[in-house]
Amino acid sequence: MSITESIILGIIQGLTEFLPVSSSGHLELGKAILGDNSLPQESMMMTVVLHFATAMSTLVIFRHEVMRIVRGLFQFKNNEELAFSLKIIISMIPAAMVGVFFAKEIEQLFDKQILLVGLMLWLTGILLLVADRTRNTDKDVAFSHSIIIGISQAIAILPGISRSGATISTSVLLGIDRSKAASFSFLMVVPLIFGKIAKDLLDGGLQINDSQLTALAAGFAAAFLTGLVACQWMIKLVKNSQLKYFSYYCFVVGSLAIGYKLI
Repeated sequence: MSITESIILGIIQGLTEFLPVSSSGHLELGKAILGDNSLPQESMMMTVVLHFATAMSTLVIFRHEVMRIVRGLFQFKNNEELAFSLKIIISMIPAAMVGVFFAKEIEQLFDKQILLVGLMLWLTGILLLVADRTRNTDKDVAFSHSIIIGISQAIAILPGISRSGATISTSVLLGIDRSKAASFSFLMVVPLIFGKIAKDLLDGGLQINDSQLTALAAGFAAAFLTGLVACQWMIKLVKNSQLKYFSYYCFVVGSLAIGYKLI
């Protein structure tokens, strides 16, 4: 994969990780359009690196909230910080279990499964459309909510289902304040990404060839910088109840993906 192609994929990841349109689905579409002939493991490597980049941009944007989580875990006090940290941990459990027990199956889903991406984009669009019509509240995330939102995140491992779209929509449908829903959605994925990378490093699953290094670095930089902008933009959009426009986009792109595969 060339440096230019890596930068294009990085920009796609940076935008679509935070916008509710499925970053993994768009990456698979981008790879197909760019004619990427990488093996599934190499393709997955690029996906992991780009997700790591947007996780880093999340840490920058939500640095104060991240410090709140760290304080909650290490102060050993029964306070709001500890409760919030525990909710983040609980939300990670479903996706972590799927990642541990179905790693090989997940890897195969990132091998240009364009028809699957198209169908799941349609599912994302329907979910966003329903969530956009709900009334906003000032309710916070409860412990019972965190496991339900975590299940949504686990399902969103499928390419084409937007992780942020699924988790934010689920939160909104549960009656959670939109701003709090967006913050919780973006924060809950960061530990999973770092955990995934750590697991792959220990298992020897992440092996970078010298020929890949420059392309991966270029993609990382593009995804990180684009993610900084997209993350702040998405928070404003969620507050203003504009999810329906992304649902229309998912319907269009999903239809194009299905048509591309069938034709």
